Amino acid sequence: MSAEPKIGPPMWLLAELTYRCPLHCVFCYNPLDFAATTAEQELSTEDWFRVLREARALGSVQLGLSGGEPLERDDLERIVAEAHRLGFYTNLLTSGVGLTEARILALKEAGLDHIQLSFQDATREVNDFLSSTRTFALKQKVAGLIKAHGYPMVMNVVLHRLNIDHIDAIIAMGEALGAEYMELANSQYYSWAHLNRAQLIPSREQVEAAERVTQQWRDRLGERMRLFFVVPDYHGDRPKKCMNGWGNVFLTVTPDGTALPCHTAKMLPGLHFPNVREASVQHIWYESEGFNRYRGDAWMKDPCRSCPEKEKDLGGCRCQAYLLTQDATNADPVCAHSPHHGLIEQAMREALPGRTAREAPLVFRDPAASRALIRDGLAPVPPVTPA
Repeated sequence: MSAEPKIGPPMWLLAELTYRCPLHCVFCYNPLDFAATTAEQELSTEDWFRVLREARALGSVQLGLSGGEPLERDDLERIVAEAHRLGFYTNLLTSGVGLTEARILALKEAGLDHIQLSFQDATREVNDFLSSTRTFALKQKVAGLIKAHGYPMVMNVVLHRLNIDHIDAIIAMGEALGAEYMELANSQYYSWAHLNRAQLIPSREQVEAAERVTQQWRDRLGERMRLFFVVPDYHGDRPKKCMNGWGNVFLTVTPDGTALPCHTAKMLPGLHFPNVREASVQHIWYESEGFNRYRGDAWMKDPCRSCPEKEKDLGGCRCQAYLLTQDATNADPVCAHSPHHGLIEQAMREALPGRTAREAPLVFRDPAASRALIRDGLAPVPPVTPA
């Protein structure tokens, strides 16, 4: 018999301040329909202040400020200052575009604790191609600013077939820029990465080689730079625990105020996710149908329900199950016990090198592409939230 899950507080609040972004990354985790949310529909400064107050009152301690590019918000410094006043540990997730000397000084004054800077590759050519922008030199300059103003250098690089073979040069770049931490995060295949999956999935041999190179660098660097290598789901035989448990730790608030248990959950059909304009964070977290649907294990069906390992992974990722099987209650196909595991093996076969760009062209994340996907019914338009 399944026990009712004990619901703790939302320890980690991810504030997606805007979907506006100067980059056009082919692996972006923003929803395919992001263009349906206009700047006018974004939460106001006062809205965010209220969300921060309510989340902190429930026990939230970590605040991620992301997007899109959060520096597109003119009120970012005010939001940081309010979060600092409330006692959050604040983490800015940025491409670096817009982080000038003046803004980093203002953010420092506001109390920003942490900056994570993304790169796409170790060379200008590949970095700028993958983001469809000329930003490599700017990112190097921003890395210098971060160091100069006393922040630890925290670097994030999303890995996939188009850059994973460059991992030695990527880590060397991090060392040269003085990074203390580097997250080598293999792409997980949701949103734009799922759309471009055939072009992005690396081979098993590529992933294993990259792991070996990473370990060689760990042995060489010791504590000078900590390297975190995140293996892609598709190359495992057991799924991850979705967001450390659905509605267990993470609360995401999107630019228009929709509250989600993970940043991709809006894709799931048959679920209502409340908006912070209409409901309190306390109601959303503890009482809403969307946050309670996949808590614990009462929702599971076999093989997950009777699996002795279900407490380890809680059935895996609901969004991945839906994307691959069109049923969010199925076992995550990453799991070798899932009756749908063959879909992972098929995806791996289809992504083997040899397919041409003409057969599977890359689709860059930008408003025009988003609107085209909405038009073609590949990205359903979310309901418009009244201002």
